[in-house]
Amino acid sequence: MTAALGFLAAALSISVVWPQVWRSCRQGRTRGLSPTGTWLAVGLNLCWLTFGVLTGDPAQIATHTVVGAGNTAVLVALLVTQPHLRSGRALLRTATGALVLAALAAGSLAAVLLHGAPPTVVGATLGSIVSLVGAAAALPQPLTLLTDRDLDLSGLSPARWRLGAGSAASWVGYGWMENQPTVWLSAGFGLLCAVVVCAVLRARRTTEVDPVRPVFTTAPAPWSRYVCPAQARAVLTAA
Repeated sequence: MTAALGFLAAALSISVVWPQVWRSCRQGRTRGLSPTGTWLAVGLNLCWLTFGVLTGDPAQIATHTVVGAGNTAVLVALLVTQPHLRSGRALLRTATGALVLAALAAGSLAAVLLHGAPPTVVGATLGSIVSLVGAAAALPQPLTLLTDRDLDLSGLSPARWRLGAGSAASWVGYGWMENQPTVWLSAGFGLLCAVVVCAVLRARRTTEVDPVRPVFTTAPAPWSRYVCPAQARAVLTAA
C-alpha cells in the first residue's frame, strides 16, 4: 500500500507541471504566474536533483530531471512574454531565492567532491533544508492571487493546480505512513496552498462576465428579402 502511494505521488509530481508548460510555452499565456514562485520552482528542482545524486536515488534523479525541464521551460516562457521581468531590479526581487538555492546545491556537491564529506550526510542535510524551503516556496503564488484581485489569471492552468493538490495529498499520506514528518508537513503546506489557488481560480471563473449578448433581437420583416430599403421608403412616402 505504501509503495503504491509513493508511486502515485511520484507519477503526479511528474505530471503536475505539463499543463502549465502547454499553456505557457505552446499558447504563450503567462499572465497570473508568480515570477518569484516560478524562479523558486527551478531552484528547488535543482536542489532535489542534487539530493538524488548525493543519495544515489534514481527515482529522485529521474523525477526532478523531468520536472526541472518543465519548470525551466515555464520560466523561459515567462521571461520571454514579459520583458519587464528581465530588468536588473526585477531579477533582484524575484530570482534571489533561486540563486541562493542554486548556491546551496553547488555547495553540497563541492563539500562531497572537494572536501570528502559523506554524501549521505550531506544529502540528508540538504533534503531537510529543501523540504522547509519548499514549503515556503509554495506561498508566493496564492499570496499573489489573494492580494491582487484584478490580476489577469489567463496564464494559470487550473489542471496544473488540481494535479498539484492531488500530488501533495499523496505525499502527505506517504510521509505519514512512512513516519517522515518532514515529508508530510512540507506536503501538507503545499496542499493548503494548492487548494487556495484552485479555489481562487474557480471563484474568478464563475464570476467572470460573459461576453455581452443582445437580450432582444429584432427579426427581419417577412417582406424585407423581396423589397429593398429604398423601395420601402418610396412606398411609405407615397402613402
